[in-house]
Amino acid sequence: MRLNPILFLASNRSRCYFKSIHMITFSRLFLRLAVSLSLLAVTPLQADDGIDPTFKPLFNGKDLNGWEGNTNFWSFKDGIVEGRTTAEIPTKGNTFLIWRQGNVDDFELRMSYRIVGGNSGVQYRSKDHGNFVVGGYQADFEAGDTYSGILYEERGPRGIMAERGQKVEWDKEGKKQVLGAVDDAKAIQAGIRKEEWNDYTIIVQGNRLIHKINSMTTVDVTDNDPKNQVFAGVLALQLHAGPPMVVQFKNVRMKRLKLSDDRKKIVLVAGKQSHSKGEHEFSAGVQLLNKCLTGLPGVFSTFYLNGWPADITAFDNADSILFYADGGGGHPVIQPERLAILEALAMKGVGLSFGHYGVEIPKDRGGKQFLKWIGGYFEEHWSVNPTWEAAVTFPTHEVTQGVTQGDVAVMIKDEWYYNMRFRTRMKGVEAVAIATPPDSTREGADSPHGGNPFVRAQIGKEQRETLAWVSHGANRGFGFTGGHFHKNWGNEQFRKLVLNGLLWTAHVEVPENGVESVVTPEDLLKNLDPKK
Repeated sequence: MRLNPILFLASNRSRCYFKSIHMITFSRLFLRLAVSLSLLAVTPLQADDGIDPTFKPLFNGKDLNGWEGNTNFWSFKDGIVEGRTTAEIPTKGNTFLIWRQGNVDDFELRMSYRIVGGNSGVQYRSKDHGNFVVGGYQADFEAGDTYSGILYEERGPRGIMAERGQKVEWDKEGKKQVLGAVDDAKAIQAGIRKEEWNDYTIIVQGNRLIHKINSMTTVDVTDNDPKNQVFAGVLALQLHAGPPMVVQFKNVRMKRLKLSDDRKKIVLVAGKQSHSKGEHEFSAGVQLLNKCLTGLPGVFSTFYLNGWPADITAFDNADSILFYADGGGGHPVIQPERLAILEALAMKGVGLSFGHYGVEIPKDRGGKQFLKWIGGYFEEHWSVNPTWEAAVTFPTHEVTQGVTQGDVAVMIKDEWYYNMRFRTRMKGVEAVAIATPPDSTREGADSPHGGNPFVRAQIGKEQRETLAWVSHGANRGFGFTGGHFHKNWGNEQFRKLVLNGLLWTAHVEVPENGVESVVTPEDLLKNLDPKK
């Protein structure tokens, strides 16, 4: 505020008067500014209803897309999920609205619920029995005064695993030990608002399961029962059989948590259906790899089918991710926002692997990122992709442990790519599978991307080529060009190299003899895409 200099000629009294007016004006301006700033600070919270932005919504805000249940009972309107039974339309048994975009492992779930009559709950790490029937861990709540906040095992042998207010351990013999109280059961119930909105929090990490209602811990359970404990499964909302009832949910959000007990999580992503039967069987291949990884010490694996996961939390607690999918212009990671997601994960040290066609990315739409993440990529009009029987040798590396090493070759026919676009001077890149292609593959005649003069210049020179490699950087990367023919997953050396590579990128120590696994001819026929 500029002052008129004439005012300075006034008497002390005038100056005091002006000072008073000035201070009042300044105070008003300051008050307005403070109010404005406070509104700016509050507005984002009000717009998001005070929800932590690190928690991701599991509903799209418009409908039940991504969830599946009996639409006679479940609906979505104005941001609220509702389950309702009536005297005219009862449910004969407990029925569930099931999240179909992924399974849950270690996580924190926050939501609000309101219930009028009856009983309900949230199923987690549960089993889908079909026909919208689910069994497993349940965070219970009801309209009455007995069960809200308890841990119940739906369709399981243990029933009520912990009553409200209890701290419980289920021991290795499957016996329940009440260790003490987490809070007063009556006080918890008194804090639950009947037929009004209440906040429910479920925190699950390893074998520890915690429920909270309105910020009060209702149960704290450690499940050491090896026969019945579960570490991953479906998420679902319950509508209970019985008299007419209404249950509502809103602001259902989840944050995945890092796995406990030093386990590393490997996420396997299969591309969409492609090619002819027995070729590019991404879905079946990924599920075979998942089978081979299941039960390995220090490892937890999960998979997603049909391209980039619809589950927006899919990679949040991953230690390593594999994409086994078509590449090029149809690559599932090619969109700028997806490249940005993977870049952020790579900078945090998350391992990235790409298999077969998945190593091809357009130079101007992902090439730079692939050089950082995995050290190289298939570049159109530079690399070649012939089908040939390769005498593959495996240089000594942790990823080749247990695989035939040195000069002993393994004969494998595949669409082996070579002449990748690698980092300058192969900085931080090491070959883990090498072979010398026949001269015919260098002529480019059998390569739709062929005709590369550099490749043709190697005719007759017995130039060895890298078929699989690993890279070091902010993260660990693994590139593997084989995997065109599904039957090759039945080859122990072929399979072991890839399994070892996945462990290595996740910072899991590779066993001295590599990852031992068994794949039968029957296994190879499972989960094949319905191709002609």
